[in-house]
Amino acid sequence: MKTILTVNNLTKKFGYLTAVDRLTFTIEKGNVYGILGPNGSGKSTTLGIVLNVVNRTSGEFSWFEGNTSTHEALKKVGAIIERPNFYPYMSAEQNLRLVCKIKGVGHEKVQEKLELVGLWERKDSKFKTYSLGMKQRLAIASALLNDPEILILDEPTNGLDPQGIHQIRELIKTIAAQGTTILLASHLLDEVEKVCSHVVILRKGKKIYSGRVDEMVKSHGFFELKANDTAGLMDWLQSQDRFTAVKQENGLITANLTGDLDAQSLNSELFEKGIVLSHLVKRKESLESQFLTLTENQAQ
Repeated sequence: MKTILTVNNLTKKFGYLTAVDRLTFTIEKGNVYGILGPNGSGKSTTLGIVLNVVNRTSGEFSWFEGNTSTHEALKKVGAIIERPNFYPYMSAEQNLRLVCKIKGVGHEKVQEKLELVGLWERKDSKFKTYSLGMKQRLAIASALLNDPEILILDEPTNGLDPQGIHQIRELIKTIAAQGTTILLASHLLDEVEKVCSHVVILRKGKKIYSGRVDEMVKSHGFFELKANDTAGLMDWLQSQDRFTAVKQENGLITANLTGDLDAQSLNSELFEKGIVLSHLVKRKESLESQFLTLTENQAQ
């Protein structure tokens, strides 16, 4: 599979603050990647570095397997890393024609991209009359005018209402389905889970997970338990390598599974040990649970 972007030990320091800390990951063609983390985790700084608008302190990055200079490579990249900024009294079509002139591409792409983002019927409307969601979709159309190999979006749904969020997410899926690789930064777990195939999770500039989203949530679940002998149950669970993160809170014990185990088998096994359960529920971990587990482990 073709490598679009390689980042190796990338570091950015602002005085005493390390915004990006020895970050390493790769972007392969044809996938949707999310850089996920809270505000201040280094997402936007990372995007700024690979787009050549922020100088790195150390480390390396290369586009398209290092076969071209960054300047030439960026001609094959579409990016929106700030609020959409067009001429307010010009129409959508006029604004995109101007972008075509700046990028050195033909005007024939304007209708195609406006139709793609659902704005062709509003092509003659002035930019200032657009809603925030429409402005964001116009910005995406603008970034796609040169048919880039990769589209980079920084917090693409920030500030939008629920309808606008849905439209942008559906648009990202459509663009990806047409073969464009996408890299988006987001602090929203829900966004990454719904639109991304791969995720890089950052915490204080450090990578704490990198891989497929579906593999991140591939857990065996956890049990919620109550028993007549709480202390005996806790001791037994903690002695078994089949369980991790055994916790007790308000009389309810939770234990994460390291492998497959059904509730009936566990109940029978405990009954033979003289431990009678009054509550037994098996649950599946959500992406949020996995994310919190990862960030908690890194904080320790």
